[in-house]
Amino acid sequence: MLRREEDTNFIIYAYVSDIVLTVLALYVAYHARLLLPFGVPLQAADIRFVPALYVTVVAIWTLVFFIFNVYDTRHTLRAVDELQILVLAISIASFVFAGVLYLSYRDLPRLMFIYFSIIDLAALLSYRWVLRLSLRWAGTRQLSTRRILVIGAGRVGQTVARRIQEEAWTGLQLVGYVDDAAEKMGRLLHGARVLGPLSATMQLVERLKVDEVIFALPLHAHEPLRRLVISLQELPVRVRIVPDVLDLAFFRASMEDWDGIPLIGLRDPAINGVNRLIKRIFDLVVTITALFVLWPVMLAVAIAIKLDSPGPIILRQERVGENGRLFHVYKFRSMVDNADQLLEQVVQETDDGKIIHKRRDDPRVTRVGRFIRRTSLDELPQLFNVLKGEMSIVGPRPELPFIVARYEAWQHKRFAVPPGITGWWQISGRSDRPMHLHTEDDLYYISHYSPLLDLQILWRTIGVVLKGKGAY
Repeated sequence: MLRREEDTNFIIYAYVSDIVLTVLALYVAYHARLLLPFGVPLQAADIRFVPALYVTVVAIWTLVFFIFNVYDTRHTLRAVDELQILVLAISIASFVFAGVLYLSYRDLPRLMFIYFSIIDLAALLSYRWVLRLSLRWAGTRQLSTRRILVIGAGRVGQTVARRIQEEAWTGLQLVGYVDDAAEKMGRLLHGARVLGPLSATMQLVERLKVDEVIFALPLHAHEPLRRLVISLQELPVRVRIVPDVLDLAFFRASMEDWDGIPLIGLRDPAINGVNRLIKRIFDLVVTITALFVLWPVMLAVAIAIKLDSPGPIILRQERVGENGRLFHVYKFRSMVDNADQLLEQVVQETDDGKIIHKRRDDPRVTRVGRFIRRTSLDELPQLFNVLKGEMSIVGPRPELPFIVARYEAWQHKRFAVPPGITGWWQISGRSDRPMHLHTEDDLYYISHYSPLLDLQILWRTIGVVLKGKGAY
């Protein structure tokens, strides 16, 4: 990444700062246990506080922080990403430390360990927040800048330039573009001008003291790109290439090395790695807890459905899930048994040909069905879909295949993550806003995904369900 934070010196500085703060947190926790009026009163002689504890903490925090890539700036540019990784790393390190204490220093007060964990988390998060603000302050004053020249002022080049301007606080400075298009010469694009043709690149790099050259040329410009890259080897600049295929990627393209051959992933899962593990653990915890608490409610709903109308209690419907895979979603039956045969009676089309298959006065809905749909109780069997890994608690709603068949190409991007029981679309209007007409909500969720966003959506879902807004 093009950021000053990736310098080795900065990584060392961040690591040393984290370790110093962690050691200080342990020291403060020791004195807090002696001074604070909580728990059994203790004296210094009652606590076996040996220097080896400091060594143990340093070793554990170092190992865990590097395993979880706390200092890998490719994953910590956004504040929310840094927060997630840091909270996870501190939590795992604290858990490991607790295990070591159990096996070695079992007489260490539990309150002291709790104080230490809280103080360390608060100290490191506060430090990173202050550091981020400091970098923004320094970046705006052009301290330790990295001067960048973009080769190509087309769509890709302007996208790169816009990102450089957004990250100017990290010390990046866009000096301009070079491009052979005569109509762009001298034009101001995203705060910088087109300075000349490709043939002037070498002179511009030397005259403007450029630190970094980024190639953002179209695919047909392969030969000029090759010649310029070879020529730039003579100058002390870093050279990077942005492939003109990023618009083919669903969200973030990935890069991997396959025995010396660079591979660009265009359709990798939008949520992977640690975030996917966290999401799956979150799903399992919430699902198992919900099933344990709500099984009497589910039993009552099942009995009511059976007494109200003939037909099965559970409805199995084919839906489209992650990456377009088909699966069967489970729901409590809320309609008459032959509802699918009556679908044509309720399906409507908008003026531009979009399908609307849900309406308030749907004649197929039973008496019990109207209640369980308004209260969202009909969704509870989908918890078993979550257990099977076909769905998530939070995510885009799984769509009906006949609606997906009429999707525009860009709408298929909503299948880049597992579908969910609730999601951004539901808390923004539910049935009042048909899901296939508001794919932008799903794309917003995917682009801004974080475990904290999942918690926010789940919390707001409770209010939406209680109000019964948009449910029919």
